[in-house]
Amino acid sequence: MNSFALISALQSLFPADRIFTDPVDCHAYSYDNSRNFNPPIAVVFPLTAEEVRAVVLLCNEHEMPLVPRGRGTGTAGGSVPERGGVALSLERMNRILAIDPDNRMAVVEPGVLNQELQDAIRPSGFFWPPDPSSAPYCSVGGNLATCAAGPHAVKYGVARDHVLGLKAVTGAGEFITTGCHTTKGVVGYDLTRLIVGSEGTLAIIVEATLKLTPLPRAVGGLTAQFRDTLSCARAIAAIMAQPFVPSALEFLDNNALNLIRNRHPNMLSAEMRALLMIEVDGSESEIAEAAAAILQACEVDGLIEAKAARDTQSLWAARKALSPLLRDVAPKKINEDVAVPVSRLPELLGGVESLAARHNVANVNFGHAGNGNIHVNLLVNPDNPEEMARAEACLDEIFSLVLSLDGTLSGEHGVGIAKRPFVPREIDAPTLALMKSVKQAFDPGNVLNPGKLFP
Repeated sequence: MNSFALISALQSLFPADRIFTDPVDCHAYSYDNSRNFNPPIAVVFPLTAEEVRAVVLLCNEHEMPLVPRGRGTGTAGGSVPERGGVALSLERMNRILAIDPDNRMAVVEPGVLNQELQDAIRPSGFFWPPDPSSAPYCSVGGNLATCAAGPHAVKYGVARDHVLGLKAVTGAGEFITTGCHTTKGVVGYDLTRLIVGSEGTLAIIVEATLKLTPLPRAVGGLTAQFRDTLSCARAIAAIMAQPFVPSALEFLDNNALNLIRNRHPNMLSAEMRALLMIEVDGSESEIAEAAAAILQACEVDGLIEAKAARDTQSLWAARKALSPLLRDVAPKKINEDVAVPVSRLPELLGGVESLAARHNVANVNFGHAGNGNIHVNLLVNPDNPEEMARAEACLDEIFSLVLSLDGTLSGEHGVGIAKRPFVPREIDAPTLALMKSVKQAFDPGNVLNPGKLFP
């Protein structure tokens, strides 16, 4: 590697306001929301696909790691330049190139913010279903790189389900076009779905053609309060076993509720130990029918009350504030988004509570219950080695529990750095070998986000 020669070449390619080399300027691009940290030697800000390709070719020539980056809201360390090298920030490639209501699609560059896209397409009567909590700040490119989801995935699916095609630059510096402009298309391999969720290890997305969904005519909200976690989990399974699919089904345990109580006194009853926040959408008649069926499914032992919600906006605001609130409770949180089949949620949630108690680790659980996707938060002090050891032992057993329940170690946050050591527990050796050969085909020089995903 010759970093001085590479930086000189990049400086000849980019004007001074689109390349950072001062460590102070580079600092903000050294970490993401996982709080893993490693500085790049430079940060570049391309405006065109041709500039992206030029950077890829230079990094290949100088054998230098290149880490694509959105807005750094990921929680698994996927955009951290772990091996140094160049951070490729796509935040200035932020144009909405086309909105086509007739064909229910939009064409965007990767730096467009999720909320900017939603605001632009709403007047046409559409939305893009992926809606992570960080929607006002995260980019569409980042959503695609991690296959982001959010609360509405229970009905509408994840990012991979809402992409028609991509334009991208491979690790070898080649332009590729995947997918098509129609919802049906079976010519060739489905490289679109392969690239989505690959965390920038295969190719850099420079343009995305997104599939839009009509806005529902109306939205209704419900809440269901329970005396304990297990009764709440049984209600979740019952809700998902009946024909009406909620558009969102969010679970909060008692420790999560206490965080909200501390910030919003008198919002929640003291006897409640678990809460479901439920959304249904469609026509008014569809909402009424679905709400009645879901309320009936909530009638399990341990139910305190299930009813229509008057102020869903306040509840959703409180729910979306949970992750930041956790930072106020502990200097560090180990945040793992595991997922299991919905019918196994009672075993998961009961098991996690038991493991946290046995290891004496503070624990907060919430998440997208309709997908069986729970955010398990272990609250720890990183300056306490004994506490960290207990938390790591607890996490190890939680992962074993998840896999024993036919679950997955990451529902939506990706692998990045955080989950990498545990990947062989879920994926067998022949499958991992095939995945590595796919990486080699896209990125023979191993310059794109090297070391991520694979142990």
